[in-house]
Amino acid sequence: MTFTPDCRRCPRLADFLDQVRVAHPDYYALPVSSFGEAGCPLLIVGLAPGMHGANRTGRPFTGDFAGNLLYGSLHKYGFASQSDPLDAAGYANQKLHLVGCRITNAVRCLPPQNKPLPGEINTCNSYLIDELAMLPRGGAVLALGTIAHQAVLMARQLRKSSHSFAHGAQHVLPGGITLFDSYHCSRYNTQTRRLTTAMFESVIADIARHLGN
Repeated sequence: MTFTPDCRRCPRLADFLDQVRVAHPDYYALPVSSFGEAGCPLLIVGLAPGMHGANRTGRPFTGDFAGNLLYGSLHKYGFASQSDPLDAAGYANQKLHLVGCRITNAVRCLPPQNKPLPGEINTCNSYLIDELAMLPRGGAVLALGTIAHQAVLMARQLRKSSHSFAHGAQHVLPGGITLFDSYHCSRYNTQTRRLTTAMFESVIADIARHLGN
């Protein structure tokens, strides 16, 4: 199914975004499209747009702490042209472009309390199926967190029990792609030291080696 920013397939999320647009008229507050060229060898899958991040700027992982760590790490290993996802005005940096990389989310709408319902993850999974279908053989998927990991397995019609999530884990999936796992690069995970910059960069380095970068 082709994704469009006017998607309203999940009534709860669509109604919530209507409310957010009233409260924050300068926010993007629509379903967020993927960032980066389709068919790149690396697809990064997050959870969902953040209230004051992608929901504000309209670009995945842009405008909150998670994006700072993600884009900084991608730049270090050659997957992004710049490390700063924002411009001087605090909006999406139009000079930043991805290199051999595309970023999307398991759920493309901002969910209340950052918690999508299982049915909403299922509904949005058709878009992730399309994203994964464009990956070249030998490509890589980076799942940021358990929900993203499980959404990738669902899109590939694989059982959750067949590949357990673990930070730093690598899973060879049918079709010749490799799924890499990382804890989500959220401020909470880094503040609690569940995830350090070194831990996150180590996963990106593994992916770069896998892709021959």
